[in-house]
Amino acid sequence: MRYLPHSEAERKKMLDVIGIDSVDELFATVPKELKLREPIDLPPTSPEFEVEAHMGALAAKNRTGSDGPFFIGAGAYRHHVPASVDHLIQRSEWLTAYTPYQPEISQGTLQMLFEFQTQVAHLTGMEVANASMYDGSTSAAEAILMARRQTRRKKILLSGGLHPQYRDVIKTYLSADEGLVCFDADPKGTAQIITEIDNDTAAILVQTPDFYGNLHDIKALADAAHEKGALLIVVVTEIIALGLIEAPGALGADIVVGEGQSLGNPLGFGGPYVGLLATRSKFVRQMPGRLCGQTVDSEGRRGFVLTLSTREQHIRREKATSNICTNAGLCALAFSIHLSLLGEMGLQKLAKINHANACKLAVEMAKISGVEVLNSTFFNEFTIRVNKDANSVVNALAGKNILAGLPVSRLEPAKKDLENLIVLATTELTSSGDIEALVSALTSVLSGEELS
Repeated sequence: MRYLPHSEAERKKMLDVIGIDSVDELFATVPKELKLREPIDLPPTSPEFEVEAHMGALAAKNRTGSDGPFFIGAGAYRHHVPASVDHLIQRSEWLTAYTPYQPEISQGTLQMLFEFQTQVAHLTGMEVANASMYDGSTSAAEAILMARRQTRRKKILLSGGLHPQYRDVIKTYLSADEGLVCFDADPKGTAQIITEIDNDTAAILVQTPDFYGNLHDIKALADAAHEKGALLIVVVTEIIALGLIEAPGALGADIVVGEGQSLGNPLGFGGPYVGLLATRSKFVRQMPGRLCGQTVDSEGRRGFVLTLSTREQHIRREKATSNICTNAGLCALAFSIHLSLLGEMGLQKLAKINHANACKLAVEMAKISGVEVLNSTFFNEFTIRVNKDANSVVNALAGKNILAGLPVSRLEPAKKDLENLIVLATTELTSSGDIEALVSALTSVLSGEELS
């Protein structure tokens, strides 16, 4: 049997060794009041093929991103992942020891992480990057903790354009903690936090492109933060944008974090994804996670080692910079392979296609009666205001097999002024036919023909 590999004879032999007659005797010390008095209320057991058929039927109810026009983004994006990525991540040179404690048997893993770090540092315009975090939201929270350690201050200013789920993760990290200042959501990107920076501020955190798609002048934010001795943390949820916009490091960012899902990692119902974190060399001792480095062995051959690992498994817990005890190795590998296949020119071309498709969509959206495009700047994502309840509009379009973006109210339910907003995203996979289908369906829905 697949899941019960031991035969009765083998189990009897093991029981004889420990001197008992049955498996039940192993649990004799558990108090009776803690034991189940009756079977758990679950369906009866079924043959494996019946379970597979049932699960397949449930899976078939899902509508995947490739089943029709798809305009959802908001931190997770549908991009083309070359078939070669899946092939290469399964090659044996990458299947060495998962946790690189022993470099002599982990060279494949260590080299991959070293190359990944190099790519992330180059993309973000920073000097050093770690071996990855869980995802973009935990990277943002870890960056805040890092900034506090570096500046020995507590006050953190969160831009109103920050992804609501990132904000929630940060609040969870800093629960019951003072010093966190969250600005109200502003879909037009006009929130100004510069005036709030003072001598108690550890860092300001801004996302660009932000949750609503707006691009921000982070050079001005960096100058204002540095004048008060604070750090600038920049969040990038759509990493493809860095193929077209200026790298945050070149504009004065001190820590850059982001989500790397767009490269090499398909949409996966929420994950797993890969968090990015890069910073300047002078802050490396406060950087969470791992850092892989390059060296030579006693015979002068190139080799890779775990250079820095200031996590609680390796050093005294109170000295650790993070309790994240791993890295997203497989997703980081997929990211690195995809980016290597693209190259610098390929990434720039991909970014231009993404932006061009968003421009086409924005022009068409602006022509529809009852739609207002709110952005003056954007990359491949922007926000519209419709003249009816956004959630109802999106649901009506889903009935036409068009996934027409994300109603902001689903992530910001308490804010009434945001209930008519929809965040739309395009990628290189967005066709002219997809745009035409959305324009036609949205025009019909907003005209009142199908929505009361």
